[in-house]
Amino acid sequence: MLKVDQLNLYYGAIHALHDISFHVNEGEIVTLIGANGAGKTSILYALSGLIPCKSGEIAFDGQDIRKVPAHQLVTLGLVQVPEGRRVFSRMTVMENLEMGAFTRKDRQEVDRDFYMVFDHFPRLKERRRQAAGTLSGGEQQMLAMGRALMARPKLMMMDEPSMGLSPILVQEIFAIIRGINADGTTVLLVEQNANMALSIAHRAYVLETGDIVKDGPASALLQDEDVKKAYLGT
Repeated sequence: MLKVDQLNLYYGAIHALHDISFHVNEGEIVTLIGANGAGKTSILYALSGLIPCKSGEIAFDGQDIRKVPAHQLVTLGLVQVPEGRRVFSRMTVMENLEMGAFTRKDRQEVDRDFYMVFDHFPRLKERRRQAAGTLSGGEQQMLAMGRALMARPKLMMMDEPSMGLSPILVQEIFAIIRGINADGTTVLLVEQNANMALSIAHRAYVLETGDIVKDGPASALLQDEDVKKAYLGT
């Protein structure tokens, strides 16, 4: 579904991503793990069209998307759940969800998808008339994910969904990610909580200062001694 080949990205004179290559197959959960500054979010920004790349190729569903404007990528099915949630705080939960469907014209299907989101996130249904800014951190994360689902993504990219959440909520959010994937949405997950990310992913890539240094089945990387020492605290 997604193929990235020899991607290079700069911030001014800083070479942030060095010949990054990886792929995501349809139906997978693939995770990118690594420390702060490793380049995980930069990859998502590049894929979302928010930062131009110096060189390299990005193909989504067989189409070269490097020159596709960011707002058009959503209509192709490539959707990002940003770090920090970025909900529209003064809008209600329902209005935020409607914003997720802004590119869609199939009104009846959109109405049906509200119920799909509420199946995944019952708490949002209870708070559908509440201003998003008054929700807890965990509820805002659910809303950001629900808003992305309203765009009917083929590939949902998630940036640090566990950030700032209690351990119980982290478990809940990751269970929901697994459920979204089981329902047919492919997931590219950027996450500092390597243990949780590897526990739900099919495959994983480990980044260090702009380079992919390891990759393989997530279950194998969970047992990898270097990964254990660097990211799993064991």
